[in-house]
Amino acid sequence: MKPAPLKILAVVGSLTRNSVLSAVVGHAVKDWQAQGCSVDVFDLEKEPLALFNPDVTRTQPGYAEIQARVDGADVLVLATPDYHGSVSGAVKNFLDYFWHEFAGKLFVTMVASHEKGLTVTDQLRTVARQCYAWTLPYGVTFSQDDLKEGKIVSEVLGRRVQMMVRDARVYGALLARQRRADLRGRGPGFMAKYRTR
Repeated sequence: MKPAPLKILAVVGSLTRNSVLSAVVGHAVKDWQAQGCSVDVFDLEKEPLALFNPDVTRTQPGYAEIQARVDGADVLVLATPDYHGSVSGAVKNFLDYFWHEFAGKLFVTMVASHEKGLTVTDQLRTVARQCYAWTLPYGVTFSQDDLKEGKIVSEVLGRRVQMMVRDARVYGALLARQRRADLRGRGPGFMAKYRTR
């Protein structure tokens, strides 16, 4: 029996229309789809989220549908602009919505930055660690100069995106298989606390 395709949720955290961030994510999405992955793009400019309020958000209309998209993903791509050395408010708000839906999954970071985006990448890794998720050991960062009319013109960025697409697919699938096995099993791994039985 053929295994189910790897499910990737790509969260685009720029609220700028036709941003360089969404363009680079779009290149990666096409590559993942060509390699047999199922990709769901959650563009926060097109699907804005209300500000997270722990008292009411989880009971609001539409929350269950968003939670199902996050819960069903094997890999989460977190793409954000660099705002003052930090993630965008839209991405932070998205992350506030969830917690144990991230456990045991792979986080992939993409940062549009005029600098190197290192502090932003580190902050996303911290979130992953706090939520018991995994991350690739590197991030993909780029600036406006790496694209022209929505196309990647930087060879360095092109190679970096290809590497990230491959690694997210390969390691995402490995982690997804182990996560499912751990959730079904009875052993002592850190996913044991997330078992429903």
